[in-house]
Amino acid sequence: MSSPISRKWEHAVVTGGAGFVGSHLCKALLDAGAAVTCVDDLSTGRPENVAPLLDRPGFTLVQANVAEELPVRRRPDLVLHFASPASPADYLRLPLHTMDTGSAGTRNALTLAHDSEARFVLASTSEVYGDPQQNPQDERYWGNVNPVGPRSVYDEAKRFGEALTTAHAETYGTDTCIVRLFNTYGPGMRGHDGRAVPTFVRQALAGEPLTVTGDGRQTRSLCYVDDTVAGILAAAAHGLRGPVNIGNPSEISMLALARLVVALAGSSSEVRYIERPVDDPAVRCPDITLARDKLGWEPRVGAEEGLRRTIDWFRAEAARG
Repeated sequence: MSSPISRKWEHAVVTGGAGFVGSHLCKALLDAGAAVTCVDDLSTGRPENVAPLLDRPGFTLVQANVAEELPVRRRPDLVLHFASPASPADYLRLPLHTMDTGSAGTRNALTLAHDSEARFVLASTSEVYGDPQQNPQDERYWGNVNPVGPRSVYDEAKRFGEALTTAHAETYGTDTCIVRLFNTYGPGMRGHDGRAVPTFVRQALAGEPLTVTGDGRQTRSLCYVDDTVAGILAAAAHGLRGPVNIGNPSEISMLALARLVVALAGSSSEVRYIERPVDDPAVRCPDITLARDKLGWEPRVGAEEGLRRTIDWFRAEAARG
C-alpha cells in the first residue's frame, strides 16, 4: 500500500481545535510546518489540550463561538471544521448549541473557506448511519436514524452539515471534503465524557466496576487518534469530495473491550451491567475500501497498543492530580 497523500499547508484554521481530535490535528499541522489558528468556545474543548502549543511559533488560539463568528485575520488555505460537542454527555447537555454549531457554524466555516479559496474539511461522523441495518457500513449506505430521538441533535446536525457542505460545493464551487469519523480514542480524552474507552480506563485505574451497557454484545470499531488524524490529513490533501469513512474496520464488543482494558491496566475491577441508552447502535464498523484505494490510508495502531498508550496517559494524568 502507498503512503497516505501529504500536502504542504501554509495556514490552517481548525474549529474545535481545543477538543480531543482537534487538538491532535493542531499539533500534527504545526509539526508539518503550517501556521494554525485554533478557534474554540471551550464549551467542551479544554485549554489543557492546547496548552503545550501556545508557545509554538505560528499557533494562535481564538476563543469564539463559530455559530456566531469566525474572527480569523489571516487568510487560510485549509479550514477544518471540527467544532461540535461529540460525546453523548455533551450533546445531551447542549442540544441547541450542538445543532447551531452543525448548521450556522458549518455555514460560517464554509464561507471562510470559499472566500479564502481554501480547502474545506467537514468532520462528520459514523452517527449519520444511526443504528445500521448494514454491517460494515460503506459511504453509499443512507443509514437508519431516528430524527427525534435523544441522539438526534448530534446525528441530524452532522447530516445537515453534510448536506450543507455538498450544496455549498455545488453552488459556489467550494473545494470541500467530508470525512466520516468512527470511534476515535487516545490521550487527551476526558475521563467523564461518557464514551466507552475513557470511562472504562478511568474506572479500571480507580478499581471501580466497569459499567457495560445492556448485555455488552453491541460492537464498536476503535481507531487510535494518530491514525484518525493521518486519515483526515490524507483526505484534506486529496481532491476527494467524499464522504469517506475514516475508522478502524476491526470490531470489538463492549464486553470484550471492558475485559481488555482491565487486563491491560492490571486492574482487579469487575464488570457491572447497566441499562442500555435509547437508540444505542447494535453494530458500528466502517468499510474503508474508499480510503484505502483513494488515499492510501488505513489504521496502523492495533487495539492493544493504542489502549496501552491511552491507559499510560490516564495513569500519568492521575499522578499529576
